[in-house]
Amino acid sequence: MDLIDIARYFGALMLVLALLGLAALAARRFGMPGIVKGASTRRLSIAESLLVGPRTKLLLVRRDGTEHLILMTPQGATLVEAGIAAQSAPPPSPEPTQTTQNLQTPMHSTATIGDAA
Repeated sequence: MDLIDIARYFGALMLVLALLGLAALAARRFGMPGIVKGASTRRLSIAESLLVGPRTKLLLVRRDGTEHLILMTPQGATLVEAGIAAQSAPPPSPEPTQTTQNLQTPMHSTATIGDAA
C-alpha cells in the first residue's frame, strides 16, 4: 500500500466525518420532524441549576414563560414552587459597592456581647 493510498483513505474518512457533522448541525438548527426539534419551537428549558449537596440539585425549569423550582434528590423530585413569572433576561450582577467591599473584608472588633455601647 502506497503513501498516496493511505492519504486518500484518510482524506475520504475526513470528508465523511465532516459531512456527518454538517448534517448534525443542520438537524439541530432547522429541526427534523420526529427526530430533533428546532430551537425556536422548544417550550421547555432549564433556566438555572444549583448544586445544593453532593447528590441534591435545585432546578429552575422554564415552560411557556412560567418557571418552576424543582428539588432533585436521589429519592426523586419535589416541586418547591410553581408558577413563577419568568424574567426576560437574567439580572445583571451587581457592581461591588463600598458596602459590599466592606462586607468582603474581615472585621476585627474587640467588643463582646456583654459590653455596653
